[in-house]
Amino acid sequence: MNTNNLTVTTWIFIFLATLLWSAIAPFHRLTWLLEVLPALIGVAFLAATYKKFPLTPLVYWLILIHAVILIIGGHYTYARVPFFNWLRDTFDLARNHYDRLGHLAQGFVPALIAREILLRKSPLQRGKWLFFIVTCICLAISAFYEFIEWWVALAIGIDAESFLGLQGDIWDTQSDMFLALIGAISALLILHRFHDRQLDKVAK
Repeated sequence: MNTNNLTVTTWIFIFLATLLWSAIAPFHRLTWLLEVLPALIGVAFLAATYKKFPLTPLVYWLILIHAVILIIGGHYTYARVPFFNWLRDTFDLARNHYDRLGHLAQGFVPALIAREILLRKSPLQRGKWLFFIVTCICLAISAFYEFIEWWVALAIGIDAESFLGLQGDIWDTQSDMFLALIGAISALLILHRFHDRQLDKVAK
C-alpha cells in the first residue's frame, strides 16, 4: 500500500469510526440526522469527484475535521457537548460554545475549498480579488445555512430547538455568520502560503 492509499484509508477510517460512534444512542435522533447529513452529502460528493478532480491534502483533512465537528455535534447536540459544558462551568461562561466552533469551521474550511476551486477552474489569480470573493462566498454559505435552520424550525416546530441551539441568545444567527466570516478570513490569512505550495503540485 503506497502512502496515498494509506492516507485515504486513514481518512475513511476516522470518518466512519466517528460516524458509527455518533450514531449509537445520540441525544436526539432527528437532530443527529440533521447535523450529520451535510457531512454525509459532502463525503459522497468527494467520493464522486476524487478521480476527476482530486483536491489538495490540506483541503481533504480540513473537510474531515469539519465533518467530525458536525458528527460530534449531532451525537450530543451542540448545546450539550461535554467538554464545552466543562468549559462553561469552569470559566463561568454564559453558554456552551461548541456551536461557535462549528460556525467558525463553517467559514474556515469552505474558504480553502472555494479558493482551490476558483484558482484551478476560473480565471481568478492569487491576490486581493480572490481573497474578497472567497470571503463573500463563505459569508453567503453561512447565511444560506441559517435559512436552512429557519426552514427546518418552521417544518418541525419545537423539535428544532436542539438543532438550532439558540441557548437563549437572540443574536445567535448574527453571531454564527460573524464567526463564519472570521473563520474564512483567518483561513485565508493563515494557510494561503501552505495551500499555494500544495496547489503548485496539483495539475489544473
